[in-house]
Amino acid sequence: MQTPTISPTSTTYLAAELRLPTNWLDYTLLGIYFVVVLGIGFAARRSVKTTLDFFLSGRSLPAWVTGLAFISANLAATEILGMAANSAQYGAYTVHWYWIGAIPAMVFLGLVMMPFYYGSKVRSVPEFLLLRFDKWAHLLSSILFAFAAILIAGVNLYALAIVVEALLGWPQWVAIVVAGFFVLAYITLGGLSSAIYNEVLQFFVILAALIPITVLALKKVGGWDGLTDKLTQAHGDNFVTAWGGTGIGEANPLGANWLTIVLGLGFVLSFGYWTTNFAEVQRALSAKNLSAAQRTPLIAAFPKIFIVFLVMIPGLAAAALVPGFGTEKSGYQYNDAIPYLMEGLLPNGVLGIAVTGLLAAFMAGMAANVSSFNTVFTTDIWAKYVVKDREDSYYVRFGRLITAIGVMASIGTAFLASSFSNIMSYLQTLFSFFNVPMFVVFIVGMFWKRASMKSGFWGLLAGTTAAMVNYFVLYKQDIISIPTDQGANFVSAIAGFVAGAVVMVAVSLFTAPKPADELQGLVYGTRSPGMAEPPAAGDDAWYRRPALLGWGAIVLAAACYIPFSFSL
Repeated sequence: MQTPTISPTSTTYLAAELRLPTNWLDYTLLGIYFVVVLGIGFAARRSVKTTLDFFLSGRSLPAWVTGLAFISANLAATEILGMAANSAQYGAYTVHWYWIGAIPAMVFLGLVMMPFYYGSKVRSVPEFLLLRFDKWAHLLSSILFAFAAILIAGVNLYALAIVVEALLGWPQWVAIVVAGFFVLAYITLGGLSSAIYNEVLQFFVILAALIPITVLALKKVGGWDGLTDKLTQAHGDNFVTAWGGTGIGEANPLGANWLTIVLGLGFVLSFGYWTTNFAEVQRALSAKNLSAAQRTPLIAAFPKIFIVFLVMIPGLAAAALVPGFGTEKSGYQYNDAIPYLMEGLLPNGVLGIAVTGLLAAFMAGMAANVSSFNTVFTTDIWAKYVVKDREDSYYVRFGRLITAIGVMASIGTAFLASSFSNIMSYLQTLFSFFNVPMFVVFIVGMFWKRASMKSGFWGLLAGTTAAMVNYFVLYKQDIISIPTDQGANFVSAIAGFVAGAVVMVAVSLFTAPKPADELQGLVYGTRSPGMAEPPAAGDDAWYRRPALLGWGAIVLAAACYIPFSFSL
């Protein structure tokens, strides 16, 4: 989200005076973490013998491992810093990105889409489009996804560099090279298994970093009552509610009303991200069976519901402790919320854990995108269209090579992120361009048998083009008036979805549908042999049933909205 009260580039950097008083204990903890990360990579290397091992962990991992990796891959430090910044700027509106902008889509992925993904035995999201449509839809989606993965990995690297420079005094290029080296090392060594087991470790390291910050910040402002009283006095009643001021025609800092929040964020952007983003879906595809694959996003949904408090409360506390936090007169930017609290509240040792947690979060986000990039580039582009029918060991070696190339490319795209005033806004822009059009192709193709083979390519192209035109031409050239970048992202997502759907329907009416016998397991209402897989021993226990987990998460997320739906 763009910050309206400061210069276009200032939100990219943290305040120069935020230099943490780290000592030998903090650096020792950081060093131990890096040693463990590499150790996991070396340990995972022994299990890598085939492309299935390298790119999908041999489809052998239990649901609890893939579930924690699923949420850790999403919990990058760009989200931690970005959502804390959003909370400092916009207040409790941040909860929408979790309870309506994540949970319903994660449940839909687990209950509806994973049987198609896992049952069809595809190795990637673009490969599903090859089976449902044709090679042109497959090739275009592979290229778009590979490009987006490198851009997003670059965002994580750039964000890491500016944080480490501000907190520890390391030059940006040193931070980029060090983090890039460790991610490259453990993914090249152990493939996806190394990335996933490191993400499980990183999940707990991230929690160990965020919980002390949240607890001490809440204590500093006088508890929840003291926090809400201070914020209400400074920013008004709506700052601590989720829906205040979002009526159609009402003005609010978010620049969005309830309709664009529900449709733009809650449906189009959310479902587009969670159901087609291979960096997430890849973790579920590595599960040991269909039941575990379905439960992967459902297990991840429960920590996702509550993580919002660990990023929102620090942002709210920073806004309460410093008058005008985020404006020029305060000396801080919105992105400074968590570093500001780390500097003032954490003792040495705990400070080292917090810094390690931030680095772990950046590395988890980058590793998720790099591991998905090397899979798509190797299996969907190189092996399908460039060098075909080689021995399996060749593609494992190529996968390691393209991982190195991907990390180098990410270092280059890291500096592209510096041209955007807010990292979270940049990420949401990328999602509206690349994930939303892919989602509409999936959803139409999955629920409409008549969708023709040619409609996938043209729907994907039209959706991507419409989203970009809305953002770069209509919004950036002031042809249409939208208050914020984030509001423009919501509108771009809706435009991309509608354009893609309309073009798919139009093309399908004039081109031949795919033969019915080739749609088994690819369209809702049909079955494939993989979808009939019986549950493993213990998977039929009542507490492991996907429907119970999914609807439980929906009800819990809806209940969390209740205290934030009224002025406190």
